[in-house]
Amino acid sequence: MEKRRVVITGLGAITPLGNSVAEFWSGIKAGKSGIGPITHFDASINKVHYAAEVKDFNPGDYMDPKEARKMARFSQYAVAAAKQALEDSKLLGNADVLDETGCILGVGIGGFEVTEASAKGYFNSGCTKTAPMTIPELIPNEAGGNIAMQFGCHGPVQAVSTACSSGTDAMGVAFDMVRSGRLDVCLTGGAESTINGYAIVAFEVLHALSTGFDDDPTKASRPFDKKRNGFVMGEGAGVLVFEEYEHAKARGAKIYAEVAGYGSSCDGYHLTSPNPDGICGSKCMTRALKDAGMDPSEIQYYNAHGTSTHINDPSETNMVKLAFGEENARKLKISSTKSMHGHCLGATGAIEAIACINAINDSFVPPTINLEEQDVEGGCDLDYVPNKGIDMNIDAAMSATFGFGGHNGAIILKKVK
Repeated sequence: MEKRRVVITGLGAITPLGNSVAEFWSGIKAGKSGIGPITHFDASINKVHYAAEVKDFNPGDYMDPKEARKMARFSQYAVAAAKQALEDSKLLGNADVLDETGCILGVGIGGFEVTEASAKGYFNSGCTKTAPMTIPELIPNEAGGNIAMQFGCHGPVQAVSTACSSGTDAMGVAFDMVRSGRLDVCLTGGAESTINGYAIVAFEVLHALSTGFDDDPTKASRPFDKKRNGFVMGEGAGVLVFEEYEHAKARGAKIYAEVAGYGSSCDGYHLTSPNPDGICGSKCMTRALKDAGMDPSEIQYYNAHGTSTHINDPSETNMVKLAFGEENARKLKISSTKSMHGHCLGATGAIEAIACINAINDSFVPPTINLEEQDVEGGCDLDYVPNKGIDMNIDAAMSATFGFGGHNGAIILKKVK
């Protein structure tokens, strides 16, 4: 039986570079940084004083303010991005289609600011009380649950939690749901918001976050550069509408791209560190290529996980060489858009997939900004498109993400032909 084709017919984004897909992509093309001093809380006592925050976000623009008050920030971002995606796909208010629509959303952690506030209340009460909405706000599945309630989605609604690979893996599940015939339409992507004191300290003690760029935080995220010293915490949401090709054509939907393949693997190596040899990480890429029935030479652009950490960047470089072969890897255009929007954890795969879709449609390879002295000696020796993007035809792009616990996911997106 021939597999059903899956296409993307709607996009929505709440990001540190802007609260729409257009603003996000404009920032990417301009090489703009969304990183600045932390304003969500008083970070003066912390070692880390900067992050990639979502700015000027008003939940009342997307939902009833009373409903928004019952949601953690990650859920608000998810609902907002979902509304944008549904409007973009011309499905908002289409009750017949939405009644059969699913929502598979990646969330790495959930309502961390709610966890922090509730823990303070619990201990301040002598360990006898906490806020009534604590659990409904903080659990990761509530982003999808709120989307379903807001827009009348009554298909399967599930949360995928594989740390920083959550968004990519959620798209992989949604892809299989639509391709298999279980669904004709599925909202998918990821959401996260972990810029609060508890989360920053928790990542600080793991020595995972960038420090030392207080004079100019826009320089802090510098993947593949010799002066990189950790990732910059980001936040936001990306939501995409996955739709069966014939279903989309029948209703005259605008089609952005086709989902060609997805692959997943696990290092089984360490709780927080990728295996430096890159072997298991490369398997998610080779599995995505096999799933798509594509040769590595058919991919022109690779959106890297590119966290700006000492371990990830050379390890990922090795993964690319193993999956694509040395010759193809050296021809490949690679960039880390995290240099601009920071690391959005569970949302990052979805946000970066949206970057890939825009790259394909706009024939433009995004830059890796702040790449001033490439760490060739440290193992980062491929073409990372330093500092300025390139106008170039892109028929197909791959985006890959890697999470704590060794979770690896890759998705391939291509032009519809």
